[in-house]
Amino acid sequence: MDLLTQTANSLWQVVLVGLLLGAGLPAIFALGLKSLSAGARTNPDGTSTATTAGKVGAAACFAVVLIAIIAGILMLMQNFLASSFGIHVF
Repeated sequence: MDLLTQTANSLWQVVLVGLLLGAGLPAIFALGLKSLSAGARTNPDGTSTATTAGKVGAAACFAVVLIAIIAGILMLMQNFLASSFGIHVF
């Protein structure tokens, strides 16, 4: 019974992280793109210009995605960085 409990505990953790990183990060990126287009003004020549609030919202969304990507790469490389250069990231 203990094995079943440990497996179920590990399973929900894997599913949660998979949902957050597998579907969450692309959703945040899409939200950033939507923020750029929401409230955009159309210029007389046919081009559109994003509002300042849209640009700030998009920058925040893109920053979250970029930080998650960098953190993931550093987590994968932590043993290499520690053994080769003595850098302990996490």
